[in-house]
Amino acid sequence: MPLTPMDLVAAAKQHIIEVNPEQAKTLIGKALILDVREPAEYALGALPGAVNIPRGVLEFKIDSHPTFQNRRDAEILVYCQTGGRSALATEALQKLGYEKAVSLAGGFKLWQESGQAVEMPSS
Repeated sequence: MPLTPMDLVAAAKQHIIEVNPEQAKTLIGKALILDVREPAEYALGALPGAVNIPRGVLEFKIDSHPTFQNRRDAEILVYCQTGGRSALATEALQKLGYEKAVSLAGGFKLWQESGQAVEMPSS
């Protein structure tokens, strides 16, 4: 029986660390912040200091992005809209050697609902 996207997300969550918005807030200013949503989603608001690399091109772009080059030892907070893409992205990052990547449980949606700061990215 084929797997569903949610099966893939559930499997990824078995191999990664997820943090809640309060825990994520403590990483702002210390960790690299990676938004894996699409550019149109990112443009509507993002976590403070976030860099946008969409999930679909992450594995191909992460090593060449100036913020992440030679930073495999850095803490990285990964998020998407609701937590599914970021779970998959965090698992992929770990396979690429970014061992300190963590995923924001509930994503940007839960971040906003919990009253955390949002910034409007400059275009």
